[in-house]
Parts: sequence; structure tokens; C-alpha cells
Amino acid sequence: MTNLFNYIDRPSPIHRLTGATKFVCLMLWSFAAMSTYDTRMLIGLVIGSMILFKIGRIHIKDVSFMLGFTVVFLVINSVMIYIFSPHHGTEIYGTCTYLWGTSGRFAPTAEQLFYHLNYLLKYLATIPIVLLFVCTTNPSEFAASLNKVGIKYSVAYSVALALRYIPDIQKQYHEISQAGQARGIEMTKKASMVKRIKAASGILIPLILSSMDRIEIISNAMELRGFGKEKKRTWYMGRPFKAPDILAMIGCGLLILLSVFLTFINGGRYYNPFI
Repeated sequence: MTNLFNYIDRPSPIHRLTGATKFVCLMLWSFAAMSTYDTRMLIGLVIGSMILFKIGRIHIKDVSFMLGFTVVFLVINSVMIYIFSPHHGTEIYGTCTYLWGTSGRFAPTAEQLFYHLNYLLKYLATIPIVLLFVCTTNPSEFAASLNKVGIKYSVAYSVALALRYIPDIQKQYHEISQAGQARGIEMTKKASMVKRIKAASGILIPLILSSMDRIEIISNAMELRGFGKEKKRTWYMGRPFKAPDILAMIGCGLLILLSVFLTFINGGRYYNPFI
């Protein structure tokens, strides 16, 4: 069964960081990656994300579904950008260098391909960090971290419940699917894609009904325990900052400073090798 946004409990230095630290580092890293088009920095962030994946002991097979979805999204988005704005790169970099002796509206240019490379690098630098955060942060600790950075605890707890509920939905879907296959409904690769989609859509109704029952049970349990009555609450999974947490946040904060510095040096967000 495919894991989707599921916490993976493994001993690693990243797992030992507090949820608040990982949340702050995620925000700083993402802002640094999205605020610059400097290819040199983006390549460094991509390499850094791969190293952090290794340190966090997260394997590709653990997040293969989301990585595959991301690749499909990037390909479609890149194609659409090229179709609707094939000379966007030339407008950004101020030059037009046609490749392979071609010319015309849809003729490839070095500037456009370089823009697409930077676009790809931005996502490759950000998506793995998001997946790393989700896979190494306990939902309860994530709620405590959100509340620690100033978000209302009822909102933080709602986010934690949503993250906890995603694996439950996957498990229920798998169980309903197995029950349907036991009754002769073919949902494996032996059946055509149309039949598999039709069979999968038939699972939605019992899945929604069972989910509604669980939501009502959780809501009643929280109401009986007086959830939301007080303005503050304590967190069982909350932890104080330690030296590795401080160093991690300082390191990610330096990425923001590096992004600002490169923007000043380049005279803008874009690194232009064509001048």
C-alpha cells in the first residue's frame, strides 16, 4: 500500500529535531528557493535536499508516489509554459539565441531552455524538503510546533488530525478494495484502465460514509473533553530547543541572506549567463 503524507518513524538526526525547528527551516528553505532564480544557488539547494534525504533515512520508495506525481506535474506545466510563452526566457534575459539554426515562434532558444532549467531546479529544491518534513515530523509534534510559532492551537490541532487521518483513509481504501476484489471485482493491472477507474470510484461512497462516522466520533470525543474551552493548552509532544535546533535554523536563515546577496550581485532575481 502506497504511503501518502505519512510519518515514518526512524532514528536520524532530522527526526531528533523539534517540530518547530523543522517547520521554521521548511519555511526559510522554501522562501530561499522560491525567491531566487540564481542557478548556482538552486543547484546547491537541490544537492543539499538530497543530502538531507540521506541523513533523514528516507528512501525513494517511501515517497515514490508523490515524486512521480511531481514529475508529471512539472512536465505538463513546462510544456504549457512553452506553448503559451515560448519566448519568456528571452524577455527575461534580454537576448535571443536560437539553437540548431532554427527560427520562429516555437523555435528553441538557449534562454528559454535555461529558464526551464531554473524552473525545474526550484521545484527539485523545494519538494524533497516538504516530503522530508512530512515524513520526519510526528503529527502531534507538528501541531505543537505550529502553536509554538504563534498559530492558534485549535487550528494547529486540526492540521495534526488531518495528517493523522490521511494514513487511515489509505488503510480504509485498501481494505474496501480488498473486500471488493474478494467478491470478484477486478482492480489489478489485469483489468483495463476504464474498469479500474470505475471500480475505484465505487469505493468512494463507502469510504466517505465510514469517514463521516469517524469524524463524528472524534468530534464528540473532543467536545466531551472540553476541547477549545481554554485559550491555551499543554502539548505532550512539545520539546524545548537544543543546540542542533538552533544551528539548523541559523543555517536556513543564512540561505535567506545568501538569496538576498545574490539578488543584489545579479541586479535582480535572475542569474544571467548570456551577458
